[in-house]
Amino acid sequence: MMLPHETKTRRLELDEYANSRRICGPSVPPHSTSKTRPNGAQMDGKSWLMLIVLSILWGGSFFFTEIALVDLPPFTLVLCRVAIASLILWWAVLLRNVSIPRDPTFWGAIAVMGALNNLVPFSLIVWGQTHIASGLAAILNGTTPLFTIIIAHIATDTEKLNLRKAAGVLIGFVGVLVVIGMPEAKTSVATTDLLSTLAPCAVLLAAISYGCAGVYGRRFSSTSPILTAAGMTSASSLMLVPLAAVVDTPWHLPVPSPTTIMAVLGIAALSTALAYILYFAILKRAGASNLLLVTFLIPVSAILLGVGFLGETLLVQHIVGMGVIGVGLAVIDGRIRNLLFSSAHKQV
Repeated sequence: MMLPHETKTRRLELDEYANSRRICGPSVPPHSTSKTRPNGAQMDGKSWLMLIVLSILWGGSFFFTEIALVDLPPFTLVLCRVAIASLILWWAVLLRNVSIPRDPTFWGAIAVMGALNNLVPFSLIVWGQTHIASGLAAILNGTTPLFTIIIAHIATDTEKLNLRKAAGVLIGFVGVLVVIGMPEAKTSVATTDLLSTLAPCAVLLAAISYGCAGVYGRRFSSTSPILTAAGMTSASSLMLVPLAAVVDTPWHLPVPSPTTIMAVLGIAALSTALAYILYFAILKRAGASNLLLVTFLIPVSAILLGVGFLGETLLVQHIVGMGVIGVGLAVIDGRIRNLLFSSAHKQV
């Protein structure tokens, strides 16, 4: 499952805008207030529908993972996810006649991106879900934009923290502390207490990895998004083969049930391949700022699926923490502040 990153999506959007206006991409200010700026695109009914579908697809990855973990260990499950998704994405690359680079440097960078955006976070989240509920994992994964902003501040000269973003990050991390204050274990066996405590930390590490991928991914701004996605999933598949072979020895596993097989196909085809395609379609249609709204919706869809179909329960602190994280993300986004300022300005 791959979540959206504000840094990377803004850059891709600005590149598309620059091409359409025949100007140099870096010359377009990231926070321009121009009405022609793509980030100012309005959300129409179709855009909202696409955004909700994307949130269900990405929220569904936690749901499908929970089902598949009954028969498959983490590395094997992640390998199946990225391998099947890569086949679908390469099919899309061929259908679109996308030019495939032959530069080894490019493919080396793709391998790094595959590790940061697929291998590490997928594996950590799946392992985390062996000890915590899928809804809780989705809430913690929703902190990705917080880590992306911090990493971009450290690693770049153009994405520095301002007062608003710093306040949003601090509020978001207060929400994280609320969520992980008393982790909810799936079992009461004493020997699993430590693992149930470490599992939320594993999901947070996955969010950090996504943040690193969001910053590192700037180098692919001129590359076809579908090609990048296909390359990432293929590279991570190759890296996962030895890991799954050594750790899981999948040839010793019993034949998965039909339910598990359907869950694997769901997480690969829907929550990975189709989600990638829909993600970039929304980016082009509605812009990066509007696409960031999916961050608020993913935990909601994951919780509804977990509670409705898996019989999961969340503590009140988890819901409260999710709300606090949401407030932090809203402060970072600036959308609410702009609406309030605009409303006050009109009244004056």
